[in-house]
Amino acid sequence: MSRPLTIGEAARASGVSAKMIRHYEALGLLPPAPRRPSGYREYDEADLHRLRFIRRARDLGFTLDGIADLLALWDDRTRASADVKALALAHVAELRRRAEAIAGMIATLERLAATCHGDDRPDCPILEDLAAGRPPPR
Repeated sequence: MSRPLTIGEAARASGVSAKMIRHYEALGLLPPAPRRPSGYREYDEADLHRLRFIRRARDLGFTLDGIADLLALWDDRTRASADVKALALAHVAELRRRAEAIAGMIATLERLAATCHGDDRPDCPILEDLAAGRPPPR
């Protein structure tokens, strides 16, 4: 890249929307971009690399706090890879917990849908279950 990019160009090149680029700057995940005399932000190759890193971490389901932790480790060339691995494995455990919760929701909704007649009658076991306010099965 020979010249700095505008936010729109950086968005297209990184796959991160301009709105999210501004948001990541505001959160400190991306350093504040220098400004042209016109006030437009300018992004360089290092910014694009960081934005792609953030996008990939988001694609893997990391939270913004998790991404901040990953970026801090990425920026620290004296880091131990064990720290990165521990963060990744903790995230895997959280994803597994969420997947189990989603599987339970799917099973409950499938069971409720199977008991619903799905016709012109007003009674509906799905709505009755929701109205009962029962806690989800464990």
